[in-house]
Amino acid sequence: MRSPLDRIRHALSFEILALLLIIPLGAWLFHMPVEAIGVATIVAATLATVWNYAYNELFDRVMRRISGSTQKSPPVRVLHAILFEAGLLVVLMPFFAWYLQITLWHAFVLDISFAAFYMVYALVFNWAYDRLFPLPEWQES
Repeated sequence: MRSPLDRIRHALSFEILALLLIIPLGAWLFHMPVEAIGVATIVAATLATVWNYAYNELFDRVMRRISGSTQKSPPVRVLHAILFEAGLLVVLMPFFAWYLQITLWHAFVLDISFAAFYMVYALVFNWAYDRLFPLPEWQES
């Protein structure tokens, strides 16, 4: 299982790279000022970073209990990304509506768009992270 320091490195690098991509993309796609999207996404990223740490810890504990390992197959990686984003959707949609002064429907569309980006991004990022920083338990005997 990953150490607390490794989880912190994972969560921070995940969010920093995502922000560098999503702020300009979100401002362009939703025709909003970069500053407004920037603040909204930084708050969202802060919440997501905390959720990322807790969620991955819990997910790995459940995986280890069920399968005896934390190594994820491609279908488990997809499930991992979907469940992560579903948890964030519940919290972020009302925040986006309030902060950006948009309707709940517009906030839902914005949140779903961000979630779609982050699901693909999470799948690619986590797969790359696991390749760059594999755990010893994943090595073949």
